[in-house]
Amino acid sequence: MPRLTEMMSGAAGALLRVLRHRQLVLLALGLLTGAIGAGAAIAFRDLISVIQSVALGFWSEQVASLAAQQPWWRILLAPALGGLLVGLFIHFFMPGRRPQGVPHVMEATALRSGRMDIRAGIGAALASAASIGVGASVGREGPVVHLGASLSSWVAQRLHLSRSLTLTLLGCGVASAIAASFNAPIAGVFFALEVVVGHYALSSFAPIVIASVTGTILSRLYYGNFPAFSIPPRTIASFLEFPAFALLGIVCALLAIAFIKGTALVEDGMKRVPVPDWVKPGIAGLVVGIVAIWYPQVLGVGYQTTDAALAESYALGLLLALLGLKLALSALCLGAGFAGGVFSPSLVIGALAGGAFGIIAGGAFPHLYSGSGAYAIVGMGAVAGAVLGAPISTILIIFELTGNFTLTIAVMIGVVIATVITQQVTGRSFFTNQLARRGINLEGGRETRLLRSRSVADIMRADFEKVSSDLRLPAVRSRLQADPLGELFVVDADGSGKLVGIITLSDLGNAAFDTSRDDRLAARDVARRNAPTLPLSANLEEARKAMESAAEHQLAVVADAESQRLVGYVRDRDVMAAYNAALVQARAEERGEG
Repeated sequence: MPRLTEMMSGAAGALLRVLRHRQLVLLALGLLTGAIGAGAAIAFRDLISVIQSVALGFWSEQVASLAAQQPWWRILLAPALGGLLVGLFIHFFMPGRRPQGVPHVMEATALRSGRMDIRAGIGAALASAASIGVGASVGREGPVVHLGASLSSWVAQRLHLSRSLTLTLLGCGVASAIAASFNAPIAGVFFALEVVVGHYALSSFAPIVIASVTGTILSRLYYGNFPAFSIPPRTIASFLEFPAFALLGIVCALLAIAFIKGTALVEDGMKRVPVPDWVKPGIAGLVVGIVAIWYPQVLGVGYQTTDAALAESYALGLLLALLGLKLALSALCLGAGFAGGVFSPSLVIGALAGGAFGIIAGGAFPHLYSGSGAYAIVGMGAVAGAVLGAPISTILIIFELTGNFTLTIAVMIGVVIATVITQQVTGRSFFTNQLARRGINLEGGRETRLLRSRSVADIMRADFEKVSSDLRLPAVRSRLQADPLGELFVVDADGSGKLVGIITLSDLGNAAFDTSRDDRLAARDVARRNAPTLPLSANLEEARKAMESAAEHQLAVVADAESQRLVGYVRDRDVMAAYNAALVQARAEERGEG
């Protein structure tokens, strides 16, 4: 009996040591979030099918061919009425009354330590499933990424994990969701590392791999092991064909730029349309329905259309027509407020463009021609990589979606050229462009993003000396001499706490020693007006830049720009201390110690 007790005690101790091992715990959490993300991705796809069966009358993902068999009025009304319902849902239930997707995951990663709202995540998934199900020309990858990230963030918050562990778990959820949705485990890993985590440290890499593999296994158990697109083998006819692939990359860059800028133009144009915001998706849906009566290939994510372009099933005229329509309608749906992603539309646009380019190139140089299907593969990768701003992940996704590894070099050339040109022209990807339009800038290194994730309120001091604007000059002089900071904050005498200005010794000027006007001057008369301030909502990066611009050692902090109510002040030494701490944290995360 004592022997048994000793063995149980030893086993318990070993278990405790295992649980204390950070990497093993992360691997277990990767397995857990991988299962959760895969389940969410499967449920999301099935929800799309359910909504599609009600709206369009069929379950299958063969949308183009089955939609052509439906009565015209159904194809017309499904996206229009569905758009109205989606608009109402977003208006009444979504934060900020706008759809959410990959940009919000990037924002949470960079600025909110990976914290996401689970209710917003589920709401965004419902809105996106409804948008795709009624036929809107949007993708399903963004919603899946957002849902997987939201669920993994919820798990991390329940376990009270640190920032770096939360981001790793976020990457696990994203990797699993992508792997389960597209049967692409390698691409899931690298997309999560490239877009979410931002580094390739082993501490994050291992659990994300586990999560992606878990998502892939569960997806294959549910759907079977099939690539997203089924195409015959493609080979490169001649290495002399590479200039054509490079030229295709340039064409795809122009299409990606048109997609990014076109969506922004539609969004700006919709703001000027004198109807409620919740009506606008219905307007876009009506346009989609009208076009789909003659061209049902534009409906939904468009995988069947992509398949047809890869299989060389379309003539040149139809390829060009569908290319223009899909580009315009995808920008319209996203800009008007439908919920959904951009990856699937990018694949369709790229495949159609590549197929059309290939037919033209083959006509000019038939002896150097690999077939339009090969160009379609290069095109889908080039447009998607340029739009997403994630070339490594896109190359891997294209390989896994098509199951074709023989066009590796051609795809790499197309993706790189298209991405570089797009970045040079637009300065950012589709996602970062959407964030920039909301006033959110994620540029800079990780230490800069860490500073942006911290608020001025975190380091603000409240031990300041404030005086009333009607305080007479002798008292001002006395208070200024006694103040250790050598600076007084002047607030309105009406008791509102509104900042009027600041007073330093240099602000007094001659009044510092000339007492002849003491009976006529008050604090408001000598205060420096329009002194630079920081709103309480500002982040530390904004505080650092404001101090550098104003050449001040400290700045007043006000509740907001409108009220100008003084709540504290920030010193430059505290901002620099926070900056140094951010540097240390960034280096620790790179070493996997976060």
